[in-house]
Amino acid sequence: MVFTAGGYPNVGAGLPFRVPETQVEQLIYISTARSIVLSAAEIQDILEASRHNNARDGLTGLLIVGDRRFLQVLEGDGAALERAYARIKADPRHFAMVELGRKSISQREFGDWAMGYESGGEDLRSTVSVLTNRVADPSLKAQLQSFADIHTRAA
Repeated sequence: MVFTAGGYPNVGAGLPFRVPETQVEQLIYISTARSIVLSAAEIQDILEASRHNNARDGLTGLLIVGDRRFLQVLEGDGAALERAYARIKADPRHFAMVELGRKSISQREFGDWAMGYESGGEDLRSTVSVLTNRVADPSLKAQLQSFADIHTRAA
């Protein structure tokens, strides 16, 4: 399962969300769901909360779900990013959070992505490969693709 996280009031208009480039930070983390199997209702709750919170806070990014593991990239203003990460860490639906990286970036990798949900016939590896084609940072791209590879082999 892959979610593109973010959103802003003009999602339907296709207008990209931009924060002045000197203020943009990127955070990537992994965590584990407490549920052995994520239900459709749990996924819907995640989608709704993410859409609301990210639109309010001006955050964008990507959330990949592989079995019980989450890998998320969040991008935005440093203070908003820190508040979001604190809120996510306090969420009882998951545990074992590990911050994989945090850095200042010159532009968002997922800046024009609204919250979406990707599922269906494609396997996780194929879906992530398509979604990361435009990712310019080779390290970030490798992290996302490696996560998908591991969870595709495990499935």
